[in-house]
Amino acid sequence: MVSPISHLSLLVLLLSSVSLAISASIQDSFVQCLKLNSDRKFPFETLIYTPKNPSFISILDYTAQNLRLLVPSAPKPEFIFTPSKDSHVQGAVICSKKVGIHFRVRSGGHDYEGLSYASVNESPFIVVDLAKLRGINVDIKSNSAWVQAGATNGEVYYRIYEKSPVHGYPAGLCSSLGNGGHITGGAYGSMMRKFGLAADNVLDAKIVDANGRILDRKAMGEDLFWAIRGGGGGSFGILLWWKIQLVPVPPTVTVFTVTKTLEQGGTKLLHRWQEVAPFIDDNLFVRVIIQPASSGNKTQRTITTSYNALFLGDAKTLLQVVKKSFPELGLTRKDCLESSWIKSVLYIAGYPNDTPPEVLLKGKSTFKNFFKAKSDFVREPIPETGLEGLWQRLLAEDSPLMIFNPYGGKMSQFSESYTPFPHRNGTLYKIQYLSIWQEGDKNAAGHIDWIRKLYNYMTPYVSSNPRQAYVNYRDLDLGINSKNSTNYIQATSWGRRYFKNNFERLVKIKTKVDPQNVFRHEQSIPPLPVN
Repeated sequence: MVSPISHLSLLVLLLSSVSLAISASIQDSFVQCLKLNSDRKFPFETLIYTPKNPSFISILDYTAQNLRLLVPSAPKPEFIFTPSKDSHVQGAVICSKKVGIHFRVRSGGHDYEGLSYASVNESPFIVVDLAKLRGINVDIKSNSAWVQAGATNGEVYYRIYEKSPVHGYPAGLCSSLGNGGHITGGAYGSMMRKFGLAADNVLDAKIVDANGRILDRKAMGEDLFWAIRGGGGGSFGILLWWKIQLVPVPPTVTVFTVTKTLEQGGTKLLHRWQEVAPFIDDNLFVRVIIQPASSGNKTQRTITTSYNALFLGDAKTLLQVVKKSFPELGLTRKDCLESSWIKSVLYIAGYPNDTPPEVLLKGKSTFKNFFKAKSDFVREPIPETGLEGLWQRLLAEDSPLMIFNPYGGKMSQFSESYTPFPHRNGTLYKIQYLSIWQEGDKNAAGHIDWIRKLYNYMTPYVSSNPRQAYVNYRDLDLGINSKNSTNYIQATSWGRRYFKNNFERLVKIKTKVDPQNVFRHEQSIPPLPVN
């Protein structure tokens, strides 16, 4: 007599075999379709990694930042396709539709909720990873550059530096961000108060649309060109190239970090920072990094507030600016480090002072952790009592981190509808919240619960109606689209937080360019239902 356990084992083995056969069939059909629609003689098999391939996990993990979405229980793609030409991306769009397999697109992997390499509510799926598309063509004469989607910020900064020491680009502070997705969300950096966002400095783009066509700005039209510069990744097409406007940087810039604890007057200083940082000289960007640390006797913890800054000018001028507008900081000449712009990029990214610029070409994230993140925008200074309540909550968590990024300057000169990114005039600063933990920590649910409670505590002190959030810090707590959703009402829960009144225009553009919702994920812009 055969035992029930044997029957169960046989059933599991049979289902597993069927699943593998289906996966192989999907892969074979996809490859054959690619050969018919892209390059008949190209060995596409070498660009595909399945779970049976020894390199599958390393390819999946390589650019991904949030380890929370890479645990064994997290959903995995049927395979990863790594195109090496623009035409291969066209083929991927055409063939995923013909084969009937859902796809996610990844250009950098910093994606806070893993929507570019995991799928909460759609299975099976594949990942189209643009990491091999890293071309960068810098033209100093026209103050511009064409940058491919998989090229990282660090690579772009380095290639500009190779051509000129007095040109730069106002994109992200993190050097390993892939530009394809980064700029679609807006993309801020340490020069945002002087030059605006990366998305504000885009001249042209090339995308693959829902029909597999490559379109530049002229071909896509101004509506779609507007949508891709801040409307979030994964909704309108696959970004292949950005044409970016380079900006002038002085031969000498100055950086500094000044740290104050609560015992050193940290609360009053941070309250003052809120009143100063958005209105100070546009050449000065002073963010605040906030986290617990051991106090002097090492038996208790305190809060440190680190004022981390870039000034587009020399130390002498910087000291004059700070003495006039923010003397409470107590900045001295010893705190200031004069450098070239490319060295300031390394400094702001957290590299040691003696790090050579060539490290920017490595393109791999130095921040890989298990974490949950949230964001807020602040329009009125938080009172000292509010900050004191914040400190109590930070001290109760193992490894929290908060970053305050100042706005004002150029950011206040754009209207809210200039691009889909609406957080402009009247915004004092943006808050990023993180709870970070290590592998093996059995309290992951507790850390996520903590950050949600912290977020609730901050409600009275941040923007409202709607409470705004930054689309490049995706947060699925704000709402999730159901599978293949075209539910506009459902999407407004998160859409208006990221885009305010621009959400409605984004939906109209989506309906026009991708009515079948080919480009979708849990928080993609939905098309309106077809009547």
